[in-house]
Amino acid sequence: MNQSIKLGIYQHVKSGNQYRVHFIAKHSETLEDMVVYEALYENDKSKFWVRPANMFTEEVLIDGVKKPRFIFVREK
Repeated sequence: MNQSIKLGIYQHVKSGNQYRVHFIAKHSETLEDMVVYEALYENDKSKFWVRPANMFTEEVLIDGVKKPRFIFVREK
């Protein structure tokens, strides 16, 4: 299991939206770690989301500066 992802509330660096990480799951075919998280705002597309752990923790380029895609805000 990916120990670098704490359970709790995260903020998406681009949108500013907040999400609650519920747990880390395994992809059934590849056994890749997947982050299962919930949107904490109104979203007509879905309330729950899944993203590969390596993508959840990667850095993205914003205005020429590398920043984490999701920033830990607090525990649940």
